[in-house]
Amino acid sequence: MLPALQVSWLGRRDYEPTWQAMQALTQSRDAGTPDQLWLLDHPPVYTQGQAGKPEHLLLTGSIPVVQSDRGGQVTYHGPGQLVGYPIVKLAKPTELVGFVREIEAALINVCSDLGIT
Repeated sequence: MLPALQVSWLGRRDYEPTWQAMQALTQSRDAGTPDQLWLLDHPPVYTQGQAGKPEHLLLTGSIPVVQSDRGGQVTYHGPGQLVGYPIVKLAKPTELVGFVREIEAALINVCSDLGIT
């Protein structure tokens, strides 16, 4: 049996407080904390991940840039862009890449079912 997944629509939320809330939840979770999927969108923001370099940011204008401990380079988030943050307990840290690939495949399949290529 799969563990329960608590799905929450959070509406529009600023990136930084949401990121901090995810970190707090991760640090405080125990055996009784359900896996969660937070769905939301953000006001305009660029996140600069661990692989991001200052030269990757071009003409950001008034859009804030938030340094992140996540992978990747630079990502834009904005209104109307659905963002899903899975907060799950993996049995082993080495399962992360496989987990991300499964999410990617599921999203590709949903888009395909909706006629989106």
